[in-house]
Amino acid sequence: MSLTPRLPRFLHGGDYNPDQWLDRPDILQKDIELMHKAHVNCVSIGIFSWALLEPEDGAYDFSWLDQVIERLWAGGIHVILATPSGARPAWMAQKYPEVLRVDERFVRHHFGGRHNHCPSSPVYREKVRAINTRLAQRYANHPAVILWHLSNEYSGDCRCPLCTQRWQDWLKSRYGDIDSLNASWWTSFWSMRYTDWKQIEPPSPIGQESNPAMQVDWRRFSTWQCKDFILWEKKAVQDVCPDIPCTANLMERFYKYDYFSLAEAIDVVSWDCYPAWHSGDDVAMAAEFAMNHDMMRSLKQQPFLLMESTPSLVNWKPVNKLKRPGMHLLSSMQALAHGSQSVMYFQWRKGRGGAEMFHGAVVDHDGRDDTRVFRDVEEVGQALEKLTPLYRKPRGKAKVCIVFDWSCWWAVDFAQAGRKDSMNYFDTVNMHYRALWEQGVSVDFQDTRECADLSGYALVVAPMLFMLPEGFAAKLRAYVEAGGHLLTTYFSGVVNETGLAYLGGAPHGLTEVLGLQATELDALYPGDSNALVLKDGRRFAIGALCEIPEVNGAVSLGDYERDFYAGVPCLTGNAYGQGMGYYLAAKVEQPGLNAVYADLVDALALPRALSDTLPEGVVATERGGVIFLQNYAGKACRVKLSQPYTNLLTGYPVSRELDLPVNGIMLLDK
Repeated sequence: MSLTPRLPRFLHGGDYNPDQWLDRPDILQKDIELMHKAHVNCVSIGIFSWALLEPEDGAYDFSWLDQVIERLWAGGIHVILATPSGARPAWMAQKYPEVLRVDERFVRHHFGGRHNHCPSSPVYREKVRAINTRLAQRYANHPAVILWHLSNEYSGDCRCPLCTQRWQDWLKSRYGDIDSLNASWWTSFWSMRYTDWKQIEPPSPIGQESNPAMQVDWRRFSTWQCKDFILWEKKAVQDVCPDIPCTANLMERFYKYDYFSLAEAIDVVSWDCYPAWHSGDDVAMAAEFAMNHDMMRSLKQQPFLLMESTPSLVNWKPVNKLKRPGMHLLSSMQALAHGSQSVMYFQWRKGRGGAEMFHGAVVDHDGRDDTRVFRDVEEVGQALEKLTPLYRKPRGKAKVCIVFDWSCWWAVDFAQAGRKDSMNYFDTVNMHYRALWEQGVSVDFQDTRECADLSGYALVVAPMLFMLPEGFAAKLRAYVEAGGHLLTTYFSGVVNETGLAYLGGAPHGLTEVLGLQATELDALYPGDSNALVLKDGRRFAIGALCEIPEVNGAVSLGDYERDFYAGVPCLTGNAYGQGMGYYLAAKVEQPGLNAVYADLVDALALPRALSDTLPEGVVATERGGVIFLQNYAGKACRVKLSQPYTNLLTGYPVSRELDLPVNGIMLLDK
């Protein structure tokens, strides 16, 4: 499918800030020439331009933007046009202090930085509506404009009186009456019972922050608040022109909002991708960002846009390392392999000042087009043009689904259990994902909402499903009974959707499916160790967490090696209906997970991108019948293929035995 019907092809370009160069028309003209050379067909503009678009309250100046868009269009460059709400001008903060955000200590911020607005402020909403409407009226019918870019990297919370009132109203709507809230939050503990809605302030280190149910609800409220603001922005532009889709650039490993919910407010998912390549283990880094890509694709079960990446380095990590030769093409093609319809950058040209003057860019301060970085970008642009037929072949539905749920993530973090502050929900899910990714098995993601659809999956994986809504437990039971295969783990099915512990045994609703009940959870110190010993004698290390199950019909597939629970089942399988339920009671390290999933892949005959055995660190991913063969091993690797292919990037036949260079990538087509 085309995410940008006005330009139905792979997008290549990036964030362009011509408003920083209005005094240098020679540079603005040179940019067009350089964009052509780099095979750029699209740029994002206006993201942080509010102070120039509205230099005084109600006084708008679009003349400079008119010239920029006309210059780009005359040069054949399309435009993703942003709304500027990510950073409001100083005059607004001065004239309307209510637009400034209040932090967790109930202190109102001063003007500065970005993402520092109150989403509840009627003044701020009206100012956003007004400028968004004018932008849409002026540019929606311009042929250069292909997509609306709403704000920038929505983030943060506000605890001002306006947001506090909305928080209290949201709680009233969710719980109906104060007694229901008290029951759901278990406020009888520590005499925390409320008798009036106005007593319930947002969580704060100088107030109430010890109630985990409250903390999870605050994150849900913050998601709702942000989603409501996005819909406000979207309405302003689409009331003028409903034909141009809207996106909002999401972020990697983002914790504070539920992206499954937020994605419902936008037409196109896009995200900003900044792996720390060459920081010690590129295979692990690639696995994490492959999961990020697949999650973004899964948010709306459609392709996504890579809205930001760097062609070289960033300037905001503790150590800002250059991409090594080959990595730019490799990481860009990884995004395509997992469903992206673009490769875009922050930024096109480095600015002369400001916080990001040393952030990597296509064009450096010297303005040259013969640098290594520019050639890397040019190479990606040429590759995207060669791969045009692949644009119409998005990733199909996978046969494996992993359950990743933001409310569960928050609930795990706020639960004081096991290894406090280091239960590592995201990283645990990624370990299970990596075991499948390294075998070339395609994966979708779902959360626990009512709309989640498990039909058609051969395997559903639900690691650490600590917060398990009753309805989703029933859905998992029905899935297995109808012939599905479910693998879940320790610390699952413990609490309901409000955070109250289930009575009667965990994993709640799944004890019959799994043929066992979880009992005690043992947390290991860093110096402790245990192991999973499979029935064929293979042994794999365990770290961090061990749960002791009480088996009631399940068959042991592997036992604990030591401690007082030595010989107790650690990995089990149980027939239920026409399907199977598997339970992994401990945090098995990556080699053990790889072995467990290799057995499942074989047993279920799950489709793999490539059936050939690949060297460690070489991964195959399939999209539209094309195999993306990727080398993250940090060294050249000899690969043996069982059949001939053509490399789409070169057009040449591929030998059945080949050397894939460091950071190498080949696109194999039969």
